[in-house]
Amino acid sequence: MNNKKVYTEEKKNIGIIILNNPEKNNTFDVELAVQLNEALLEFENKKSIRVVIVKAEGKNFSMGISLDEFKDKTHREYTEFIRLMDKHNHTIAEMKKPVIASVQGYAVANGAGLVFASDLAVAGESAKIGTTAINVGLICLGPASPLVRLVGRKKALEMILTGEILTAQEAKELGLINRVVPDTELENETLKLAELLASKSPFALMAGKRGIYALQDVSYHEGIDYMSELFAGLCATEDAEEGVKAFIERRKPLWKMK
Repeated sequence: MNNKKVYTEEKKNIGIIILNNPEKNNTFDVELAVQLNEALLEFENKKSIRVVIVKAEGKNFSMGISLDEFKDKTHREYTEFIRLMDKHNHTIAEMKKPVIASVQGYAVANGAGLVFASDLAVAGESAKIGTTAINVGLICLGPASPLVRLVGRKKALEMILTGEILTAQEAKELGLINRVVPDTELENETLKLAELLASKSPFALMAGKRGIYALQDVSYHEGIDYMSELFAGLCATEDAEEGVKAFIERRKPLWKMK
C-alpha cells in the first residue's frame, strides 16, 4: 500500500489521483490537501495526460476536514488553513483538462466540495453526498461556492443550513452527479467516461471547459461574443482541420496538439 495520503497512477492518456487515507475516511488535513493540489497540477502540466480522475481508497470518498484540525489555531492560522482546504476549488476550475470525481460511500463536507468542484462526477448507487458541517457547529462555506452555481441559491441554502445528506440518485437529479452506476461498476464506468473524453480533441476539451466556466461570470451577450472568439480560435488550429477531415474520411483523428 502506498504510504502517501494521495498518490497517482496513469492509464494511457488518463491521470488518476487516489485519496489514500482510508483509516480516517480520507479526511482532509494539511498533508492530504497539499498532495491533492500537487497531483492535480502535475497532471495539468503533463502533456500526455488529457483527462484526470479523482477517486479514493476505502469505503468512503471523503468525510471532509478532519475534526482534529479545529483546535489551537489563531484567526490568522485558521484563515491560512481553510484557504488550503479550499485550494482544490481554485485549482480544478483553472485547469484546462477535465477532472472527473469517482464517488463511493460518503462524500460529505469538504469531500462533497471536491465532488462539486470537479467538472464531472460518477457515483456508485449507494453513495451519499451532503454539506454536513452545520451538524458540528461549523458550516460548509468552501463547498458552497461551486454548489450554488450548480443548484441555485435556495437549494444551496437548504443543503448548507440543514446538513441534509442526499442519495446518489437525488444528487444526480439536482445536477451534482452526472452518472449513477452500480457500486461494482464504479471504477469501470468512470474509466469509460474518461476514455471517451480522452478520445476527443484536447484543444476542443480545453475550449469547452474554459468557455463554460467563463459564462458564469459574464452577461448573456458578452458570453455569446466570448464563446464565438473561443470557437474561432479553435477552428484555426491544425487539430480542428484534422477532426473535420477524419470525420469526412470515416477514420479516427490523429491529434497533434497544434
